[in-house]
Amino acid sequence: MSRTRLALFGGTSAFYLAIVVAVLVSSWLVTLDWKVMLFRPYQQWPELHATLDYFVVLGQRGPTAVMVAAWLGWRSWRQHTLRPLLALGAALLLLNVTVGAVKLGLGRLGPHYATQIGSAEMFAGGDIFPSGHTANAVVTWGILAYLATTPRARRYLSALSAVVALGVGLTTVYLGTHWLSDVLLGWAAGLLILLGLPWCEPLIGRAEAMVLAVREKVRASRRRVPSRPVAAGGPRPAMYRQRPVGADDEPVREAVPASGGVARPSVRTTLTQPRPHAVVRSERTPVTPAGSRRPPRSRPVTGG
Repeated sequence: MSRTRLALFGGTSAFYLAIVVAVLVSSWLVTLDWKVMLFRPYQQWPELHATLDYFVVLGQRGPTAVMVAAWLGWRSWRQHTLRPLLALGAALLLLNVTVGAVKLGLGRLGPHYATQIGSAEMFAGGDIFPSGHTANAVVTWGILAYLATTPRARRYLSALSAVVALGVGLTTVYLGTHWLSDVLLGWAAGLLILLGLPWCEPLIGRAEAMVLAVREKVRASRRRVPSRPVAAGGPRPAMYRQRPVGADDEPVREAVPASGGVARPSVRTTLTQPRPHAVVRSERTPVTPAGSRRPPRSRPVTGG
């Protein structure tokens, strides 16, 4: 946690508490809530109703979590790390716990279920304070900027997530499903989760190490070859080793019994007797002819 992040976390926490106190004491913020509600924006600009009905889905927890998890899952596969998915899981867990607890604890009714004009409608069994759509839009789209790897991508994704979160919050006010103070508190609740997420990084690192260790154990168990049981005192199965076939080897195929009584073909080579070499002409014993081919020496003829 840098000093800037700590300062932002402290300022956002003070803003969060100020909104809660202002609603509890029915201050000017509650009066503003009623003025916006009685203005009925959905009746002032009815042509926007159909489009904003689809746009507000960007703040629903289920669809947004699936879309963002798909993108972060692809990043995890490319980068060979589980940190993006684990960070998203930690952020959504914090969102459900913190926002859900405040919703149920304060029990504020929404504009469509208000019973008395000018009242804060607190502790009446409702669950709309703070706005879940707004807080979810801040967290699910802001996590992309939190996990960005370059400053440029972080700036662009921060601007995109801010526009989406701002639009989703104002859309809920337009549709009349939330008070304006609900949206303000939802923005603060989501921002607190993103600012406090670095405190969860050691836990995310340990969780990633545990998951990877379990994966390696499973892979090692799959690579291990199970040994065949041998009865005590019984003969051990014959093991055959294939020998390479040489130039004078004759391959012979025979069935070698495998486990379960099923015969499987095996190749065994046997050495044959070496064939006799042909006698080369140059190695033959020279044969001397019986008679000499030289003509007999003639004696000189003497006169007589």
